[in-house]
Amino acid sequence: MRFENLRVVVISGLSGAGKSNALKCFEDLGFFCIDNLPPQLLPKLVELCTQTGSEINRIALGIDIREREFLRNFEGVLNDLIKNGYPIEIVYLNARDEVLVRRFSETRRPHPLAKDKSVIEGIKLERERLKWLYDKSSLIIDTSDFNIHQLKAELSRHFLEKARDKKVVVNIISFGFKYGVPYDVDLLFDIRFLPNPNFVHNLTPMTGMDLDVSDYLLSNSQTRLFLEKFFQFIDFLMPQYEHEGRYYLNIGIGCTGGRHRSVFIGEALERHINDKGFATTLRHRDVERERS
Repeated sequence: MRFENLRVVVISGLSGAGKSNALKCFEDLGFFCIDNLPPQLLPKLVELCTQTGSEINRIALGIDIREREFLRNFEGVLNDLIKNGYPIEIVYLNARDEVLVRRFSETRRPHPLAKDKSVIEGIKLERERLKWLYDKSSLIIDTSDFNIHQLKAELSRHFLEKARDKKVVVNIISFGFKYGVPYDVDLLFDIRFLPNPNFVHNLTPMTGMDLDVSDYLLSNSQTRLFLEKFFQFIDFLMPQYEHEGRYYLNIGIGCTGGRHRSVFIGEALERHINDKGFATTLRHRDVERERS
């Protein structure tokens, strides 16, 4: 069978961890999405996609806890497909117990395995039942601190196909060093040498997205010179990454608290990269944190 262009992604994990949102993200990425396909139909679906003339070569399947028999049947079918060499990728969505409990409380929906138990007992039982799938997963994503946009950016980094006419997608994150460095950035820039608006009384409660903060930073020749050289450096790098065959680039920009300088530079960088014709995502990780 022809597997070279086939991509089958199974999306599962804990209830409340974001499977429905993940499926929507895969739809946006151009995948053919099915939620809880009966297990016995999965081999037939994959077989049809491998046939000459099939226009479907990227499939995303959502699987969650319905009943024990459903999951047992799915485990057998999945193991057979993997054993026979089908290109199956498993995305397991995870989250901390307290986050899952809060999400179920906010939505007022019962946990599917907690009919006569507490939510936390249902979560623990689900973890046990899905342990085999967790162990087989090719990608595990903890969604505890993600919103839907951040989840989409995370999935895009792993699953956005690079077509010949598609440029590198640049994911920009601003952050504060006092809250830790992002673990998944390719390029990290420390801009704590720039003048700090936090020490200007009327600018302290603002962020790098406010015009007064922008004007303050741009009034400094050091900021203007940095932006000039920073953009030149980025303009040099982008074609190099394209030539390498990469389809995403993660850039982290950090200042002390992640509210002023890094946010301003992140916004400016996104505008510059967009003007060059590249797609971007921008996340200000720490802009809403309370000031210490």
